[in-house]
Amino acid sequence: MSQKSDGMNYAPQGKPSPVVKPGEFVFAAAFLEHGHIYGQCNGLLEAGALLKWVYDADPAKVEAFRAKFPQAKVAASFDEILDDPAVQLVAAAAVPCDRGPIGLRVMAAGKDYFTDKTPFTTLAQLQDAQLAVQTTGRKYMVYFSERLHVECAMHAGDLVQAGAIGQVVQVLGLGPHRLSKASRPDWFFDPARYGGILCDIGSHQFEQYLHYSGATDATIAHAAVGNFANPDKPGLQDFGEASLMGNNGTSNYIRVDWFTPDGLRTWGDGRTVILGTKGYIELRKYVDVGRDAAGDNLVLVDGQGEQFINVAGKVGFRFFGELILDCLHRTEIAMTQAHAFKAAELCLKAQAAARILSPASR
Repeated sequence: MSQKSDGMNYAPQGKPSPVVKPGEFVFAAAFLEHGHIYGQCNGLLEAGALLKWVYDADPAKVEAFRAKFPQAKVAASFDEILDDPAVQLVAAAAVPCDRGPIGLRVMAAGKDYFTDKTPFTTLAQLQDAQLAVQTTGRKYMVYFSERLHVECAMHAGDLVQAGAIGQVVQVLGLGPHRLSKASRPDWFFDPARYGGILCDIGSHQFEQYLHYSGATDATIAHAAVGNFANPDKPGLQDFGEASLMGNNGTSNYIRVDWFTPDGLRTWGDGRTVILGTKGYIELRKYVDVGRDAAGDNLVLVDGQGEQFINVAGKVGFRFFGELILDCLHRTEIAMTQAHAFKAAELCLKAQAAARILSPASR
């Protein structure tokens, strides 16, 4: 299945934009359970990083990875990576329930950690990571790809910061995905391992809300999850929704689901609407349904008129270069640690608060 139709293997590629000299920043890839590891590595390599190692217990996953990144040496164990003083950062996309414990090992070894979302499946894991960050001084960064690896989403943040739509009032996030049930691993259907739909793909949406709204905390006003169409997989939640109230007076509604129909030419019609006091922005991230335009479309409506802007190839993916420089200089330009942890906290709290929906209860 192509990465365009399967979100699990969606790995955007951009233009090389190195921020360091060759060999100045070295990273390793490990735990290749989710295809997002390819996007994580693409971004780091385009920003000038050197990929030295790869590790996974499954030789087939390592072989597939090295077909894409042949420069990576195969580590015999994860400890071989952790023991290499040249490695400054470890990128990983483990089974979600394992991401927190792996991060603790990485930070204890004196390296920064860059995990796929969702970064945790329990609040206890989050608390352990918060303590480890304080004691080690290392970074626990998260690949929130639906903003960081989407040009129109990055451009929207710039417009909001510039005051293009005035003061943000509300953020609406829609994150549909194609299920591709037959190709999913067993852990995908076990809520103890993937964390639940609001914890998993909902983490993207909560992160975007914090970024666009400027809120630094929020309360869960409503949350619900359900399994509407997959009785053969009772552990799967194929629908989730939540409403948040931010500490700065803004609000947020998200809907995530696994109902992308086969007729859509991409894996999900992801959309975001940012309402401001002087206008609004709509993002049509991956497709513009019924039109020839591909992804990275931004609609801006303000006091001067209406604009439909395709920004593909025009904005780039600066997060990765900023992350590398943050690791080298111990700064927080790409993303603050507080922001990454707060997004994780909100998705965990929403998941814990969610009531269970079913077709009968609707």
